Amino acid sequence: MPNRLIDETSPYLLQHANNPVDWYPWGEEALARAQEGDKPILLSIGYSACHWCHVMERESFENEEIAALMNEHFVNIKVDREERPDLDAVYMEAVHTLTGSGGWPMTVFLTPDGRPFYGGTYFPPTDRGNMPGFPRLVSAISDAYRTRRGEVLQSINQLMGHLGQSARLPRSLEPLINDTMHRAFQALAPAFDHELGGFGNAPKFPQPMAYEFLLRYYHMSNNPRALEMAEATLQAMARGGIYDQVGGGFHRYSTDRSWLVPHFEKMLYDNALLVRLYLHAFQATGDAMYRHIATDILDYVVREMTDPTGGFYSSQDADSEGEEGKFFIWTPEELAEVLGTEEGELVGAYFGASQLGNFEGSNILHLPNDMDEFADAVGMDAEQLGETLHGARGKLLEAREKRIHPARDDKILTGWNGLMLQAFAEAAAVLDRDDYKRVAVENASFLLREMRPDGRMLRSYKDGQARVLGYLEDYAFVGEGLLCVYELTFDPRWIDEARALADEMIELFWDEDLGFFYETGKDAEQLVVRPRELFDNAIPCGGSMAALLLQRLSVFTGDSSYEEKAATTLRGVQNIVAEHPMGMGNWLSALDFYVSPVKEVVVIGPPSDPGTRELLETVHGGYRPNKVIAGGDGTDEGPGIPLLEGRGLIDGRPTAYVCQNYTCQLPVTAPADLVAQLDQ
Repeated sequence: MPNRLIDETSPYLLQHANNPVDWYPWGEEALARAQEGDKPILLSIGYSACHWCHVMERESFENEEIAALMNEHFVNIKVDREERPDLDAVYMEAVHTLTGSGGWPMTVFLTPDGRPFYGGTYFPPTDRGNMPGFPRLVSAISDAYRTRRGEVLQSINQLMGHLGQSARLPRSLEPLINDTMHRAFQALAPAFDHELGGFGNAPKFPQPMAYEFLLRYYHMSNNPRALEMAEATLQAMARGGIYDQVGGGFHRYSTDRSWLVPHFEKMLYDNALLVRLYLHAFQATGDAMYRHIATDILDYVVREMTDPTGGFYSSQDADSEGEEGKFFIWTPEELAEVLGTEEGELVGAYFGASQLGNFEGSNILHLPNDMDEFADAVGMDAEQLGETLHGARGKLLEAREKRIHPARDDKILTGWNGLMLQAFAEAAAVLDRDDYKRVAVENASFLLREMRPDGRMLRSYKDGQARVLGYLEDYAFVGEGLLCVYELTFDPRWIDEARALADEMIELFWDEDLGFFYETGKDAEQLVVRPRELFDNAIPCGGSMAALLLQRLSVFTGDSSYEEKAATTLRGVQNIVAEHPMGMGNWLSALDFYVSPVKEVVVIGPPSDPGTRELLETVHGGYRPNKVIAGGDGTDEGPGIPLLEGRGLIDGRPTAYVCQNYTCQLPVTAPADLVAQLDQ
């Protein structure tokens, strides 16, 4: 019989709707039930694509005896961390404080008023190594709450004194300086794996924000080592099994040092951040491989992760048919069945497939071979081999589509959509792709229409329902996405919408006394602490993206109050950024925008005029991270956008204007002259 989760829209919660556990969603009903019965709360937090969340469900939450124990002694609450990052942040900090580590599934025991007193992550159904079995743990926690309440309360008091401390920063008046960027690079470089790319040993995560910093640092300092580190990693990841060589898109992380064996889930946010990283590497180097990876990811998102409404889905699971990675792996026999014996052997050899296999008797396709060297070895020219591989990839994808697919979390999350919106808009501009432009505009329209129906941004959408008050990241990510759409289309609507979101973001989340943003709005549910996020983790934290958004918006609008708030937050984190760059990559990008010269570029001309397109191709043709782009067709002065005031065609020809440090160059009409000004 279904439990109370059956009325939820989150795919993760619905996965647990038929458990024998009497699950509640987080809300007034569950908290009131705990208060009335003086029962502790067992809070379980996870997400749809989490492999070990599924394991714990099979082992414990579907077990009738364990469920009976949980139902007898606790009010059981299940939370989708992707819908409620505020709850996840508060209780993850508690688990970190208690155990020194964290992750998902997360299991936390709370008093009826929501204060944590014990927690951990995955627990097995029986004692295993140094982990207690879940039934024994549940019984012990219940007994402690009933018979040793004083000890529990003492533990709570100690723990509550730590919560919220990690994000408390004194306001600083120190000037923001580019020496911080040098110190951050010096702190980051020693951890780099020069043999295989990436930082540290296994497991290895893509960490796109760290490499965005390296590209920016190379641009700022012309330090070749920074570019080498970025390129070595981008190439290694693109050649590894962490990249889906058949269907495009990156898996969550590599379980090994060499990027071969991934944890197979695919997350929207990873791929959004990686699109922009590979796109920027293409701009910085001109290497077409980086462009190919960026477009391959976007094409995968269009094909498999885009809702008819224009929103993007959240994730794809690692498991299918109860086995991790089964959807993605191949045997030589399967390759031959699809491609024929001769071509199957050729393609299998190129992608490193063997009878022995590299993953549970099958093969994760990867690229152990250089194409030119492989072509020579098999007596083919590289162009002929490339055509064969391209055709084979299409056949393999078509065959793979007939397999049972991993589950897809098809809820639409505002903030994650904002990240992918940035990716599509920037790719459309840089690559001059009208199809990507359509996707970006449709997504921006969807977010403003469905996720902000009554003015207040909401967090999650599924089956026609938008729910949960939006967080700082939702406002900041979408606001930056809208600025990217403006730079793509030059439609002033998107500037107006971005500014409206930024103003509401400041009203809801900014604390003038702290000089920092909270993650939850002042109109949100009051938790045991009001969360503030300091570090960039798998995604940028809301504060770092807000700092970047406000600076860029200040340039577009001429409103210095936006930049002042961004500078206040940057001063607060500047020393931490230099000491812990691995966890503050997006903060470093925001700081780079502040301390580096910003190019203000205006292109005036009819969109259909080849001269206009040439000027825009010139602007987007190189890696210039600290710039804003405005434009118009020359028929008006772009009301509300000061950058466009007084800017028009010169001699009836499309014209570009470049300003920097409050000084403007002469307008130019020739791409070569524009390049000279941009690179000055």
